[in-house]
Amino acid sequence: MTYDLILGTAERVFTDHCTKALRDNAESGSKDDQHGVFPEDLWTLMQETGLHQVGGEESGTSLADAFRMIRLAGKFALPLPYPEILISNRFVMGQGLTTVAEGVIAPWARRAERVITDDGQLVDEFDVVQGTNVAGEPRDEIIFERSESVKLPANFRAIMAMTRVAAMSGALEKLLELTISYVGERKQFGRPISGFQAVQHNVARMAGEVAASTRASDAAIEALDTDRFVVQVSAAKVRVGEAAGIVAEIAHQAHGAMGFTHEHELHHYTRRLWAWRDEYGHEKEWQQLIGCRIASVGADRAWALISDCAD
Repeated sequence: MTYDLILGTAERVFTDHCTKALRDNAESGSKDDQHGVFPEDLWTLMQETGLHQVGGEESGTSLADAFRMIRLAGKFALPLPYPEILISNRFVMGQGLTTVAEGVIAPWARRAERVITDDGQLVDEFDVVQGTNVAGEPRDEIIFERSESVKLPANFRAIMAMTRVAAMSGALEKLLELTISYVGERKQFGRPISGFQAVQHNVARMAGEVAASTRASDAAIEALDTDRFVVQVSAAKVRVGEAAGIVAEIAHQAHGAMGFTHEHELHHYTRRLWAWRDEYGHEKEWQQLIGCRIASVGADRAWALISDCAD
C-alpha cells in the first residue's frame, strides 16, 4: 500500500469516527461527565487498518510519513496518543499500546501496556496518577521502580518536539477552515461578516500564519536525515508556537461568543494548541538552543548556518 493510499484511508477513518462527541468523551470533565473515556472502537479500527504502524521500520513507510500523518491527526484533534504510538513503534517493537513520557508525564499512561521515557527507559510495571493538560487530554504521572534501557537516537527530544509541530500545524489548518466557513455564514447588518474589511484583514493574517507554520513544519521534516534537523525543529517549534497564539486569538474573535461555548468544536483545537505549544519545550527553550548553536559556530559561520537551514 502506497503512502497516499494510507493517507486517504486515515482521512476517511478520521472523518467518519473522530467526532465532537468522541472527543468530548475522551476529555476529563466532558459535558456528560465521562472522565477520560479511551476510544476503544477507534483504536481497534486503527489497528485493523494498520494506521498505528505508519513510520515503523517494517511498515514500508518513513518517519517523515509518520510526521505527516500526525499533522492530519492534529487537523482532526484525534483523541488518542497517536504521536506517541507512532514514535514508540518506530524505535521499540511490541504488542499493545506503548506511550512516551516527557519526564514522568505520559499521555494515556492509564491505558498503556508500556511507557518509554524520553531519557531511554522502557517501563512495563508502573503506577499511575491520573491528570490532564489544559485541553483535557490525559497526561498521567507514572511511578515506577524498575525499568530496562532502550536505545533512542540522540535527537529524540527534537523528534518528540516535531510531533507537536506537526500536530499544531494540522490544528492551525483546521482553525482557518472553521473561521472561513463561519465568517462566510454569519450575518451582521444584513450581510456576511466576511464582507467587513477588519474581518478580511484578520482572516488574511490567519492564512499567512498558517502558511508559514506549514512551511516551517515541512522544512523540519525535509531536514530529518541531515545534521540540520535539530535546528530546523527548533525554528519550527518557535514559529508554529507563535502562530498558535495568534491564530487561536483571531479564531475566537471571529467566532464571537459562539466560539467560547462547549457546544462548538472550536475549543477542541484552540485548547490543544495552547497545550501542545508548551509540550517538549516552549518557544523560549528552542530560541535559546538556536542562539547557542549560532554562537557556537562563530560570527564568520553564522550566516552560513542560517542560510543552509533556509535552503
